[in-house]
Amino acid sequence: MTIDSTLPNFRTLSPAERLGHLGKVVGLDDAQYAQLAKPGALSLETANGMIENVIGTFELPLAVAGYFQINGRDVIVPMAVEEPSIVAAASFMAKLARDAGGFATSSTGPLMRAQVQVLGVSDPYGARLSILKHKDELIELANSRDKVLIGLGGGCKDIEVHVFPDTPRGAMVVAHLIVDVRDAMGANTVNTMAESVAGRIEEVTGGKVRLRILSNLADLRLARAQVRYSAETLETKEYSGEEIIDGVIDAYLFAAIDPYRAATHNKGIMNGIDPVIVATGNDWRAVEAGAHAYACRGGRYTSLTTWEKANNGDLVGTIEMPMPVGLVGGATKTHPLARLALKIMDVKSAQELGEIAVAVGLAQNMGALRALSTEGIQRGHMALHARNIAMAAGATGADIDWVVKKMIAAKDVRTDLAVALLAGPRDA
Repeated sequence: MTIDSTLPNFRTLSPAERLGHLGKVVGLDDAQYAQLAKPGALSLETANGMIENVIGTFELPLAVAGYFQINGRDVIVPMAVEEPSIVAAASFMAKLARDAGGFATSSTGPLMRAQVQVLGVSDPYGARLSILKHKDELIELANSRDKVLIGLGGGCKDIEVHVFPDTPRGAMVVAHLIVDVRDAMGANTVNTMAESVAGRIEEVTGGKVRLRILSNLADLRLARAQVRYSAETLETKEYSGEEIIDGVIDAYLFAAIDPYRAATHNKGIMNGIDPVIVATGNDWRAVEAGAHAYACRGGRYTSLTTWEKANNGDLVGTIEMPMPVGLVGGATKTHPLARLALKIMDVKSAQELGEIAVAVGLAQNMGALRALSTEGIQRGHMALHARNIAMAAGATGADIDWVVKKMIAAKDVRTDLAVALLAGPRDA
């Protein structure tokens, strides 16, 4: 399916008008349109089957980011998030990126790790070699538990063994099953495989197996994105493109060297990624855990992105990080809006979904760095946040826009000011 991801004047439309446009662009049928048009797409019955102790459902705003062009293909990106400015920033930076061809992405294969912890061995290095001696047997045993995955070309492909010779509980040996999970996130698959080989590992090592669990540091399952902006593209009335490029690079370097800044910098990246993960019913906690662990892989917490100046003066941004996401299993299949989100993006594989997510994260990061290095983060963010403030102060109907207009004109967005405006006289 070929679509046009540009969404001109989308902010000025009503939610119904936006949905009407989206339905035409991505080809929603009547049932899908109805699911998006009214709340309650996730029925209480379905929710009750997903988790325990269900008492209701909790909704988040579901939006779409436009203008994304990824590997030459236009993509409209669903995002479920409560924070203002995120969707606008990602869309705007995607719009500017189109001048240089949008985002180029790639990824590694969908490999996940399952860890099997072995204690009670006095010869940990000997135990390591014993496990490796039986590697083919253990791989075959692991793969015997999921014939469907094997038929799709996945399955356990290799075993690594790590030795920790001196811990407070004695020597520890940890076997890693390296599993190709195809289009699944893979947690259940790798956990089952780890449990299936535990007994045999005890036999060949003479030790005691404790934990048998996946690792969320999915460092073999990476997604990458790259983007380029020219000075001409970035130029504004207040700042030259060259000034903005230098400012973005300075802001990035701050995050690269200082973990206090890097934590906020990476949170901004996840502002873009998490809403895509949530909208598609994937495990955003797993993605967050892997992201922040990966940011420490060099022994110090640092930026997940890089920003550099090319020989011709263009700004070039890159991101590479773990992206354990799936198209099958879990809420991705059971939540009706998660299935719709995947349809809107027209993704064909989990790897493609991961690449879209990191492209959005890179765009979000650029939006934040651009704002921070020029007018500051609050100017644009608070203007978009003003509607929330007005509603929190009790504004309804036409009063919302009137209060927002007044606060933005005063460059002062505060709940107490909104309350005062509502209590005072109305003017034009």
